[in-house]
Amino acid sequence: MRQQGLAALEIPANTPPGTPGGAPGGDHVAQENILAVRRLTLSDFRCYDHQRIDIDDSGGSSIVVLTGDNGAGKTNVLEALSFLVPGRGLRRAKLSEIIRLREEGAGLSPWGVAATVATPSGAVDIGTGFQAGVSGARDKRVVRIDGETMKSQAALGGYVSAQWLTPQMDRLFLEGPGSRRRFLDRLVFDSDPAHLGRFNAYEHAMRERLRLLRSGRGDKNWLDALEDTMATKGIAVAAARLDVVRRLGRHLSDNTGAFPKASADAAGEIEDWLGDGPALAAEDRFRDALKANRSRDAQEGRSTIGVHKSDFLVRHLGNGQAAALCSSGEQKALLIALVLAAARMRAKDLGTAPLLLLDEVAAHLDDTRRVALFDEIAGLGAQVWLTGTDQGLFSPLAGRGQFFNVCEGAITPALCGTS
Repeated sequence: MRQQGLAALEIPANTPPGTPGGAPGGDHVAQENILAVRRLTLSDFRCYDHQRIDIDDSGGSSIVVLTGDNGAGKTNVLEALSFLVPGRGLRRAKLSEIIRLREEGAGLSPWGVAATVATPSGAVDIGTGFQAGVSGARDKRVVRIDGETMKSQAALGGYVSAQWLTPQMDRLFLEGPGSRRRFLDRLVFDSDPAHLGRFNAYEHAMRERLRLLRSGRGDKNWLDALEDTMATKGIAVAAARLDVVRRLGRHLSDNTGAFPKASADAAGEIEDWLGDGPALAAEDRFRDALKANRSRDAQEGRSTIGVHKSDFLVRHLGNGQAAALCSSGEQKALLIALVLAAARMRAKDLGTAPLLLLDEVAAHLDDTRRVALFDEIAGLGAQVWLTGTDQGLFSPLAGRGQFFNVCEGAITPALCGTS
């Protein structure tokens, strides 16, 4: 009987590239300054029972195109790839929601994703999957790197980075600030893996502080300690965000392609304090504000000040409009400009571009911008995964990418222009 879940995806540790279970392409992969998935295996993941995709790098291809009908499973592949980095994936789904539904009475099996990834320092084998909680414990995601189980999914950040665009993100500039903060924090984490730990510590201290305030039995010394954590970690989070938007802004404003020049800013009261003076002064100001707001926060049941309320603001420099006021087409172009600029920023600062996962991104672009997008991603030095229903939209990539057909939970190689 076939093993299920993560256990079925084990790849022997230290398998030499070019051998069965290792990265296709031999030593060529390890020597290149590239981050690319060379083999992806899915087990009981969404619509996939057991599916493997091998990416042929013999021609230097860095573009992967998945085409098929709506609902065929294209986005599921991108979601699987998004689990190669820390976080909740591009759909932000609960872990239990990802398990493949089987016939009635067959039960549920844990899902798993495994990949052989080419990195600048050599090939690495990554496995991640779902582990159901028992005896009241929470469900969790297990991560294994070269066969060794990691203490936390944060370890993935040392090997893989990824950015993505999905149709659901088309409203990023129109929704509340939460989605935009998450977008910005992904960019920060890409260049500073410690950012996730700082933000998690901040949020944990914030939750504990609110719990004590609501109980009415808050110990003053414990509240002081929690507020000190919020102040020190919060200022560090804000400073990291400001640093990234400053660097990102240079790449956005220097853009000379078909996508608009733009500006970006991390906006909030805490960020303003950092602009007024040194970080230590901002920490003291934050502590004082938290202490002064205790009664109000207890009454309202929320923290009324902090980096959890900041926003990520983008402006179209061509027309001077805030992104929220631009047309839907301009907003789409701004989103693409942001992701491309972030990839260029990471490639310049760290020497390796992230994986780019672009879901249905070409469908609503005019011919000029579509060709410009393809030309730009071909020159990024990044592995780019594209999905779409119409293979004809990707004809400019013929000879520059590897094509796959996706149909009813099965993925098969294809030539551009064939079905």
